[in-house]
Amino acid sequence: MSETETRGVVIEGTGGVWQVHTANGETHDATLRGRLKQDNAPKLVVGDDVGIERADPGGAWAICEIHPRRSQLARREPGGRGGERVVVANIDQVIVVFAFVKPEPHPRMIDRFLVIAEANDVAARLVMNKCELVDEKTAREFAKPFEMAGYPVHFTSVKAAVGLSTLREGLDGRVSALSGPSGVGKSSLLNAVYPGSGLRVGDISESVNKGRHTTVGAKLLPLPGGGYVADTPGLREVGLWGIVPTEVDACFPEFKPFLGECKFQDCTHDHEPGCAVLAAVARNVVSAERHASYLKLRAELTTGTENWR
Repeated sequence: MSETETRGVVIEGTGGVWQVHTANGETHDATLRGRLKQDNAPKLVVGDDVGIERADPGGAWAICEIHPRRSQLARREPGGRGGERVVVANIDQVIVVFAFVKPEPHPRMIDRFLVIAEANDVAARLVMNKCELVDEKTAREFAKPFEMAGYPVHFTSVKAAVGLSTLREGLDGRVSALSGPSGVGKSSLLNAVYPGSGLRVGDISESVNKGRHTTVGAKLLPLPGGGYVADTPGLREVGLWGIVPTEVDACFPEFKPFLGECKFQDCTHDHEPGCAVLAAVARNVVSAERHASYLKLRAELTTGTENWR
């Protein structure tokens, strides 16, 4: 980094102007240097770690460097053009938020989001909101398959102020992509975790991707405790693109101790004799529900027909 360069994170971009948030809490509008607009230069997206500098004291800011990414979420390029389009870069984790009721949670959709995170080599944690509306036994039984898989599961309630401090510990200092269906209380939850912050996640969901020049990544929200949260255009939009049927098993972390132990090298973990994964399911080391999700997702990728219920 040069003496005149300031390091920052791209938090939003529209019409060729990017907002860069620096370590000292300042946000500057910046444009790309000409050399970074060339065909062989990486395409800038929200979440990118960049260097900015002024051409002269008091002048406009310009992005002079795009630093290597440590992670990214990508989707298929729209319009049938092929290739990938990065949704958001440099996230540390995906926060999958569902509610116990209103709307009812769909385990298959939760598994779908978790598989997408695994396929992108990004950690994930599950937040089950509105826990005040169910009894503890019901909540624990629902969460068990995900906990068996190794995922942190948070039970939260805005009304009852349950689980907020623990969730904040999981968010502070990290860059998180927030995802989940509408109506589960993402905005209310974030504002309860960070009272007085006025985080308006829902507004971001409605505003991104409407204009032709708007970045495909969501706006990053700086968190009061350090770190950022991004309300992405949706992991459902990211989808299972880039995953082939034979690689789905590696996206279920509880399968990994048994992969390579099956009798047949090309085992699908469906019906084959000597399958180590099926044996683990029979011993209840791997949950039958998660195994059923694996089979459905593998079939979806094989046939090209979505079936997440």
